[in-house]
Amino acid sequence: MKTYGRKDLPESAGVVILGGGLAGCAALLAAVEDGHDAILLEATRDIGGSTVLSSGLSAYAGTDEQAEQGITDSLDLLRDDILATGKGHCDPELVDLYVENSIDTYRWLKGHGVRYGHVHAASGQTVPRSHPTDTSRMLELLIEAAEPLGGRVFLGVRAERLIREDGRVTGVRIESARDTVVRAGAVVIATGGFSMNRDLLDRFAPGMAKAFTAGGAGNQGDGLLMGWDLGAGVIDTPWIRGTYGIYPSDHVGEHGTGIHAIYKGGIAVNAEARRFCDESLPYKVVGDHSLAQTDGITHQIFDQRVLDAADDEVAIFDFRGRLALGMLEQSDTLEGLAEKLGIDGETLAATVADYNRRVTAGEPDEFGRQYQAGGAGELFPLDTPPFYAHPSGTVVLATYCGLTVDTDMQVLDVFYEPIQGLYAAGEVIGGFHGAGYMTGTSIGKSGIFGRIAGQRAGAYAAGHTSGSDNADEGASA
Repeated sequence: MKTYGRKDLPESAGVVILGGGLAGCAALLAAVEDGHDAILLEATRDIGGSTVLSSGLSAYAGTDEQAEQGITDSLDLLRDDILATGKGHCDPELVDLYVENSIDTYRWLKGHGVRYGHVHAASGQTVPRSHPTDTSRMLELLIEAAEPLGGRVFLGVRAERLIREDGRVTGVRIESARDTVVRAGAVVIATGGFSMNRDLLDRFAPGMAKAFTAGGAGNQGDGLLMGWDLGAGVIDTPWIRGTYGIYPSDHVGEHGTGIHAIYKGGIAVNAEARRFCDESLPYKVVGDHSLAQTDGITHQIFDQRVLDAADDEVAIFDFRGRLALGMLEQSDTLEGLAEKLGIDGETLAATVADYNRRVTAGEPDEFGRQYQAGGAGELFPLDTPPFYAHPSGTVVLATYCGLTVDTDMQVLDVFYEPIQGLYAAGEVIGGFHGAGYMTGTSIGKSGIFGRIAGQRAGAYAAGHTSGSDNADEGASA
């Protein structure tokens, strides 16, 4: 995989793509596969962004891997689950776009060498459809496929403004000590969200004040601000949520996404040693409930049976890895476990006993829980020692809101009119997830929508020149 630096920047390109996560890499390959000149600019010194820090799960329905495991799924069920998780706030046209292009994109990625492992059930899924993959290798494969077709990747090159002439975007201005402009027939924004920009989080999501933050170093909101500067619409900011299950420490980002023992049959308790929600809910909803507890820190409680369901190929289910790192507390008794956690042992034992009794008797759960995760997985009593606990905070890993786009991934202004020559994909867009998040749809949409953005931007660029030299930039956002 060959990359370049700022000194090699061309003066112009057909398509300029901003951001080196999956959405950007997919856009690059899609554009050059269609015969268009395209380059990718990444602000940091590394490819990957939040893609490589994620759990690496993609949500597809009707795949080879599901068939091999005997899992029955369908595109209609995938659509229904996404809409249900979004609680009526998803753009149904974007959901349909995802669903209708999911299998084709899945096969496109596999055709370029991407491989998926054992499929799991997770947040928002009525059947298992979380397909794990090595995200770093996936991006390498896409870039390696783009190189022979003329695709180039430039690292350490940060765009700071978009250039618009005669009503359309015609290039980008590069952050530099000298005046550096790259002309373009079209621009694709794939810069990710703003989980690493506390000022923007405080502006849009004050309810996340007790949450940790993590994500790619470049997740500063650059693309959002550049689009906003030109009048782009912004949507879904009220639904910014944190992800439950992160290990609380000063170096929270070192351990990726945390774990979800709750989705393999565990429960979650607060500082008072009591359950506080239905643990099968989407982990962003569980995160909200956890943030409402004392100090915003709670504990995932599970037994040996749950530990035995671990999968070291999937970060959120790598329980044994957390045990080896000393991030799990362990005891042969619940009282002993509670002592290590600094919570009341009698209350914890009573909490687990009540949960076990209800599960065994088939009685209604106190919080309405019926499944391990989403609508999948049979519950069982937690009665097989030793018992384990994972202290758990909530972390804003991704913001899942942003620029308004149409089904061509063209950015729309505040009046829902297209901004000519400007496209976007990945975490920087809003409208798709709505008020919730189904596991695997972030990586899924980055691949699906990134590919579409590259194709559409390439087609647009083929019909337009880069414009005159009388460039006007929008005011600072």
